[in-house]
Amino acid sequence: MMTLEELGKHAVEAEKLLKKLTGEQKQTGLLHAAAALRVHAEDILEENRKDMAAAAASGMPESLQDRLLLTEARIDAMAVGMEQVASLDDPIGEISEMKRRPNGLLIGSCRVPIGVIGIIYEARPNVTADAFALTFYTGNAVILKGGSDAICSNAAIVRCLRDSLDSDGLPADAIQLIEATDRETTRAFMHLDNYVDLLIPRGGAGLIRSVKENSSIPVIETGTGNCHIYVDESADIDMAVRIILNAKTQRLGVCNACESLVVHRRILPALAAALVPELQKKMVELRCDEISLSYMPGSIPAAEEDWGCEYLDRILSVRTVDSLEEAIAHINRYNTGHSEAIITNDYAHAQQFLQEIDAAAVYVNASTRFTDGFEFGFGAEIGISTQKLHARGPMGLHALTTTKFVIYGNGQVRA
Repeated sequence: MMTLEELGKHAVEAEKLLKKLTGEQKQTGLLHAAAALRVHAEDILEENRKDMAAAAASGMPESLQDRLLLTEARIDAMAVGMEQVASLDDPIGEISEMKRRPNGLLIGSCRVPIGVIGIIYEARPNVTADAFALTFYTGNAVILKGGSDAICSNAAIVRCLRDSLDSDGLPADAIQLIEATDRETTRAFMHLDNYVDLLIPRGGAGLIRSVKENSSIPVIETGTGNCHIYVDESADIDMAVRIILNAKTQRLGVCNACESLVVHRRILPALAAALVPELQKKMVELRCDEISLSYMPGSIPAAEEDWGCEYLDRILSVRTVDSLEEAIAHINRYNTGHSEAIITNDYAHAQQFLQEIDAAAVYVNASTRFTDGFEFGFGAEIGISTQKLHARGPMGLHALTTTKFVIYGNGQVRA
């Protein structure tokens, strides 16, 4: 097993080679890697079964086991994501804002790789493939530090990808996995700033906070998702029920799932009558404020901490408001800057919600579950940034690049 410093040195050398690759070489490498995932799907699934057995034995919650689980369909989706990335325009070398100064200098901005990117993530093996696709296509090397719960799955995926790169004569060290699973190694990785240019954490609030507070490497914060759906007084009830069910129950353990429902008082009785039976079928527990409690049979009183909680479970908080302004104020107070939605037939209310809600993604009459790199047409994502510097929302290819100025002259000197 290589040391962190050895991994760092290998990544730096790989990045030097990656930046010289043409867009066509990178596209071919990704397409072959996608094909390799499909060819070796059973090998990957066999390793994933080991992780799943360990997760079940440890009592891992259902929603987190779902994150960890791989199936043939999910492996195929990983491969499709790679193919979609390969179909996009290569951003590297893209020139923008080329302007001529009065002194004759032609100054422009050129998009370039960041360098070596480190990713620390929890039990989501699909992140392994997504991270490779996006970093490789942008000419970055990547060092991955996955959670112990997914170590067998991650190792199998990385072996497959490295073998594919090697077969194509491309640098296998474009992707490396830290196989040690102890916390001391994770902490040491956060200080590998001699080799790693950017660190991206993907996981729960505790992991993200730890990386943000302890890393000596610049960090892009990918946030937790206390996502709200506000049902306006003019909302279509059937649409609202369909969207809420999808956003809450389609997948529980994802950051773009709805965790908080905000309802206008005037529509509460009709919405509750239609929604509660459907949520009960899905075994969703409702934690309600005093007003909604009486309209939602089987619910329990909400505590203050419920308004800001990312449950990742069959739990939904419900808050009643008397106006759009009150809904916006509540959401902006308790949200995590991820994804927020309004269900309404009032155009002015929709526009006000879009303008005043402070989040990376704001929806009108659609499920928050669409906040995803694949759904946004990026092929995949490296994470969903909830910060406001450099990148925000699903981070695709451009978020993994930086720029440098290029200047053309014909002998100019400064007086």
